[in-house]
Amino acid sequence: MAIIDVIELTNERPGEIVRRVPETGPGEFKLGSQLIVREGQRAVFVRDGKALDIFGPGRHTLSTDNIPLLTGLIGLPFGGRSPFTAEVYFVSMRDFTDLKWGTPQPLVYRDTELGMIRLRAFGTYAMRVADPQLFVNQIVGTRGVYSTSDIEDYLRSIILNEFNDLLGSLTTSILDIQGMTRELAVTARNALTDDFERLGLELRGFQISSITPPEAVQQRIDERSGMAALGDMGAYMQFKTAQAIGDVGAGKAGGGAGDVAATGVGVGAGIGMGAAMAGAVQGAFNRPAEQPASATATITCPNCHATIPAGSKFCPNCGQPLQPATVTCPNCGTANPAGAKFCVECGKSLTGS
Repeated sequence: MAIIDVIELTNERPGEIVRRVPETGPGEFKLGSQLIVREGQRAVFVRDGKALDIFGPGRHTLSTDNIPLLTGLIGLPFGGRSPFTAEVYFVSMRDFTDLKWGTPQPLVYRDTELGMIRLRAFGTYAMRVADPQLFVNQIVGTRGVYSTSDIEDYLRSIILNEFNDLLGSLTTSILDIQGMTRELAVTARNALTDDFERLGLELRGFQISSITPPEAVQQRIDERSGMAALGDMGAYMQFKTAQAIGDVGAGKAGGGAGDVAATGVGVGAGIGMGAAMAGAVQGAFNRPAEQPASATATITCPNCHATIPAGSKFCPNCGQPLQPATVTCPNCGTANPAGAKFCVECGKSLTGS
């Protein structure tokens, strides 16, 4: 194992948070080795699995002065130049931006106008390492390289837990939530601060890009808004019918002046038919249900003058028979109406005089 005299990290890979030097196995250093830490970096010096010190930007000479614990860990038989094994974890302190979060499955939400609906939410966030030693000890462990892709899934689950609680506390409609995304983002960021700090991280920004219902619910909302935009349904149907029939008339007509006339006739007929159809549709919504003829026909009782259903044989109010009595002619036997003075068949007097 070669002795490393200069310990530094010159090139960071995209999304890289921590890289260990060396990446695999322990490194062999000696007192007097140079540790170079650049702006935007921190170096965690580890020996035998224990973090001994944290170094900020600058050039540092490894000695028992800046790492006092080395005195009890290594022997000094060669004038303080004895080699020893250790690792250095370079931690990037820059902001990691445009990290994505979102709901893999729609969340059930109690909407005050639409009832129970499902919502999906998406957004971005930014974070950085706030406590390098805590982050290395609790999250990185002994890995040679640790990047944002290694922790994004875990952070996303933390975000979704807090966001679910936040969404469940709202009592409003999805139609109003769109105007509340900034306030929701600030509230979510404050709620997530402690969760990130426990990992040695700092949440630098949190944004909500969209909160939307599934496509099927969006279609129903579009239909509802479309109906509201139409306003007068009769005028709309008249226009669409006239347009359709006018197109047919124009398609069938030939060339020349006849086309113009035919088109005009087609449009005129379409307008007329559209008006008729609009009236029929409007009437279908407004016309009360027709009553049966038998239910509406009535007669008046000749005795008590009560209104009674037609076809009744007796008045339900006074019991008066409603079928007219007849008088039989003594001469020819013809049945004559009650009150008749002469037979309608033979002219015989029916008064008996």
